[in-house]
Amino acid sequence: MAKYFDVHPDNPQPRSIRQVADSVREGALIAYPTDSCYALGCRLGNRDGIERIRSIRHLDDRHHFTLVCQDFAQLGQFVRIDNDVFRAIKASTPGSYTFILPATREVPRTLQHPRKKTVGVRIPDHVVTQALLTELGEPLLSSTLLLPDEEEPMTQGWEIKDRLDHVLDAVVDSGDCGTEPTTVVDFSGGEAEIVRRGAGDVSRFE
Repeated sequence: MAKYFDVHPDNPQPRSIRQVADSVREGALIAYPTDSCYALGCRLGNRDGIERIRSIRHLDDRHHFTLVCQDFAQLGQFVRIDNDVFRAIKASTPGSYTFILPATREVPRTLQHPRKKTVGVRIPDHVVTQALLTELGEPLLSSTLLLPDEEEPMTQGWEIKDRLDHVLDAVVDSGDCGTEPTTVVDFSGGEAEIVRRGAGDVSRFE
């Protein structure tokens, strides 16, 4: 049974945030809100959590997982960014964008695209997510909470708890955070390639 955390969207309770972070460190798979719908998340090295995400979403090994980072200093540990790409990403974060970039050695091979050796990264603009990342001190390995054969992600914490109680360890509920996933931009080839049009404005990358 998943633990349920009712967290204030603007002033998240420190005790609740600490409890969620502690559970993530101990190997929990959580559902949590972002600035573009709910996501599934676990620690970077949590193999069981990764396989559970794959199972819940029916993902294959070509799926790009996302490292949800607190800031640029953290993001820079896991991807390689040249100066031009850095400026483009810097101007768009924090926000509802996921960027696909070449992975560094800090990213386990199992999380990299098998052929391109890339990984998705993003810096969210969401108070609760940022509080959790600050407390955790490391990225959350994440994937949009979009269930198989459903067109839109789940948006309500209580509904996520009800439907996924048997496969999650914790649910963080801070209210509705929308149904539109991030805009995904692939910079792995040096130029911006829009992979998915989502919540982030794509005009600056066209």
